[in-house]
Amino acid sequence: MNTRKFILLLLTIFFHSSSGTKTTYNVQSYGAKPDGKTDSAKAFLSAWAAACASTKSVVIYVPQGRYLIGSAAFWGQYCKNKATTIRIDGTLVAPSDYKVIGNTGNWLKFERVNGVTISGGTFDGQGASLWACKASGKSCPAGATTLAFYNSNNIVMSGLTSLNSQMFHVVLDGCQNAKLQKMKISASASSPNTDGIHIEASSGVTILKTVIGTGDDCVSIGPGTSNLWIENVSCGPGHGISIGSLGWGMQEPGVQNVTVKTTTFRGTQNGLRIKTWARPSNGFVKGVLFQHSVMVNARYPILIDQEYCPDQKNCLDQESGVKISDVTYQDVHGTSTSQVAVKLACSKANPCKGIRLEDVNLTFKNQQPQALCSNAAGTSYGLNKPASCL
Repeated sequence: MNTRKFILLLLTIFFHSSSGTKTTYNVQSYGAKPDGKTDSAKAFLSAWAAACASTKSVVIYVPQGRYLIGSAAFWGQYCKNKATTIRIDGTLVAPSDYKVIGNTGNWLKFERVNGVTISGGTFDGQGASLWACKASGKSCPAGATTLAFYNSNNIVMSGLTSLNSQMFHVVLDGCQNAKLQKMKISASASSPNTDGIHIEASSGVTILKTVIGTGDDCVSIGPGTSNLWIENVSCGPGHGISIGSLGWGMQEPGVQNVTVKTTTFRGTQNGLRIKTWARPSNGFVKGVLFQHSVMVNARYPILIDQEYCPDQKNCLDQESGVKISDVTYQDVHGTSTSQVAVKLACSKANPCKGIRLEDVNLTFKNQQPQALCSNAAGTSYGLNKPASCL
C-alpha cells in the first residue's frame, strides 16, 4: 500500500469514528471563568442553549476550576435531543452572600428536561453563613436548594459531590425514572433543613452507593412517591431515612412500593422513620421494605411517628389521617442510644396494619432495650430484640 492510499484509509477511519462521537460544548468557550469570582451563569445557560439546539447526543463540559454561578434555570421543553451529558471536572460555587439566592428557591434548577446526565463535579452551596443567621434568631431567607429537577424524565446523577447547601441538597419533584449513584453529600450536623436527597411526586427513582451526612434527613420521601429503590447508602450525621413528613394536606397522594436495603446509620437522630402530621388527611403509606440495616448509635433506630406536631401548632388534639400498611423491617441490627429502640406510635383514628418485624436485633448500652407500640397491628418473625410489642 502506497503512502497516499494509507493516508486516505486513515482519513476514512477517522471520519467514521468522529462522526459517531458526541458534540462537546465547553462552557469556557461561552465565557465561563474558572476564577471563582466572575459570575458564569450566562455562559452556562448559553452552552445549554447551544446543546439543546442539537438533534444529536451532546456533552456540556466544565473543565477544572471554580465557577461562580449566581443562579440558573435550565429549561428543557424546547431541547431537540434526549441525551445531554453534563461532565464536570470543576467546582460550581454559589455566592458567598446568602441573600443573592436565599429567596430564589433553587440555586440550580432543571425543568422539563429529558435524558440529562450529570457526571462528576462538586457543588458548593456555601450555606454556612445562612445557617448562622438562622441560629441567631434573626430574620433570614428560607434558603435555596442546590440542585433541583422538576417534571423531568430519565435523569442520571453519578459521582457528584454536594457541599454545604443552604437548604436541600438535591430535589426530584414530579420526575420519572432517575438514577442517583456514587454521590457524596455533606453539611454540618447543626445545619437546618439540609436534607440530602428529597423525592416527591416521582416514580422509578433509584439511589445507589451514596454517602450522606447532613443536619436533616439523609433521604426524605414526600407525597406521591412510588417505586423507589434505595440501596447501599450510608447516613450520618442526620435524621435518618424518612418517609415524610406526610399528611399536612387533606388531599394528598400516597407513598407506595419503597425498598430501602443495605444501609448504615452512624450517630443519627433516627434510623428508619415514617413521620406523619397529626392532622386529617387521605394520604397513605403502603408496600415498604426496610432490609439489612446497620445502626451505629442511632437514637431511634425504628420509628413510626404519627403524632408529629412541632410547637403544638395547627394539629393540637387531632389524629393523623394517613393510613400506614404493609411495612416490613427485616434484619435491622446494631446499637441504639435510646432505651426505646423500636417505637411504633400510630394513629388512633387509623391504626397501622400489616407491620412485620423480622430478625431485629438492637442493643442499648448494658440495659434491656424496649419496644413501644400504640395502635399498631402486625406480626413478628425470627429472633427479635427488643421483644416485639406487636
